[in-house]
Amino acid sequence: MASITDAVVPGQRLGHVQEYIPGAGTYAYQDFLYASVVGLKQITRTDSSELPMMSVQRENTQSAVPEIDAIVTCKVVRVNPRFAAVSIMVVDGKPCTDDFQGIIRVQDVRATEKDKVKIYNSFRPGDIVRAQVISLGDARSYYLSTAANELGVIFGTSVAGGSLVPISWQEMQCTKTRAIEPRKCAKPM
Repeated sequence: MASITDAVVPGQRLGHVQEYIPGAGTYAYQDFLYASVVGLKQITRTDSSELPMMSVQRENTQSAVPEIDAIVTCKVVRVNPRFAAVSIMVVDGKPCTDDFQGIIRVQDVRATEKDKVKIYNSFRPGDIVRAQVISLGDARSYYLSTAANELGVIFGTSVAGGSLVPISWQEMQCTKTRAIEPRKCAKPM
């Protein structure tokens, strides 16, 4: 029978070696047990009369890492005339626990009429965008594309603070004021 009591960090004293048997994620030093990893302290009691075992259970979740051709969901952080900088939140349906940055360049917004694209008419800070990873980019950012029909803004907030709903491939309408704002909309899936 196992009981989980609390979270521990490496080097934290857990108990005395005369009271517990050291288990996974722990070590004994000078008659005390210490945590060797970040996790949850777990005490396992056996049916026999021997001492209970103390271990530290790590969290099993791993962060999703963007790969080429992966579909990502990201949030627009800032825009300038050449690109939109985004923060990647989800990769192929798996949440990211680490921070990954991406860039949607002006030539990667649409598949056609690339020379007519204006970033500010496609994305605004705070927009949630579905995009595809086209390159691992440089040391700081992944290069993303929204050129396919199913890629683009999936959620946005208007200047007035209302939610935006798509009304065409290039426009979204505010639910509060009914004002129309330009965006590169994603086709609903």
